[in-house]
Amino acid sequence: MLVLAFLLQTIRIAIPYLFAASGGMIAERAGVVSLTLEGFMLSGAFTATLGAYYSGNPWIGLLCGILGGLAMGLVHAVACIRYRADQIVVGMAINLLVVGLTRFFLHMAFDSSSNSPRVAGFGGEGASTGLGALASNPLVWMGLLLVPVMAWLMFRTAFGLRVRAVGEHPAAASSVGVPVSRVRYTAVALSGMLAALGGVYLALDQHQFTDQITAGRGFIALAAVIFGRWHPVRTAIACLLFAAAETLQIQLQAFEIVPSQFVAIIPYVLTIVALAGVIGRSVSPAALGKAED
Repeated sequence: MLVLAFLLQTIRIAIPYLFAASGGMIAERAGVVSLTLEGFMLSGAFTATLGAYYSGNPWIGLLCGILGGLAMGLVHAVACIRYRADQIVVGMAINLLVVGLTRFFLHMAFDSSSNSPRVAGFGGEGASTGLGALASNPLVWMGLLLVPVMAWLMFRTAFGLRVRAVGEHPAAASSVGVPVSRVRYTAVALSGMLAALGGVYLALDQHQFTDQITAGRGFIALAAVIFGRWHPVRTAIACLLFAAAETLQIQLQAFEIVPSQFVAIIPYVLTIVALAGVIGRSVSPAALGKAED
């Protein structure tokens, strides 16, 4: 039973990572740095909460969350592709912008600086981790099915081939008629929507939005993309690894074997150790972070 509970908790925690990392992977494969995953997730969580609160329907919240991520994705795409701004700077700026915007509109919409009222969500209550609660949440199935879908999209479709081409050599891709800017716009827009679904999952699973609900998950998802070497399946495995570390942290805190401060850093230490062993040997897309030639 303990093993089953551990696995279920790991899957539950991994779902937002899977969404965000999938979005980050497709954008970086197209040559656009995805430091914005945290902002995309946060915008998706907040707009989903607004939609679910005012409609009373979690599906409306889901749609609003996707649109929120799409909007921020297009902002990122316009800044980086149209105006060729520094992608690192733009990424950090969008993250800070979304933090400020969600705090402002949280207070404006709900007269609170910390959390929203409870909203309609999928599955059971936020604390529930049982099999029934997971199975009844469509976002769990969407997150798990996203892994084979992304693998098929990237390696079995013309669009995936174009994404990989513009991420490796945009000038060569352009010379054979591939619309580099259009492909990158599409990839970044998809990145925004997919990462937003990670935030939607958090908000609807907890049945409310809280200030900075993502708590750095976007950065861990980006680490999973790098650790997985920009491959959908390996990235998904990295997400499960980081989720398992977070689950272990929760379990150890319950036993009070070591001070909670040391236990809390386990997922972040694992992230650093994993990246330290991979970055030197990994090969990122050749045009990552570079403007179109």
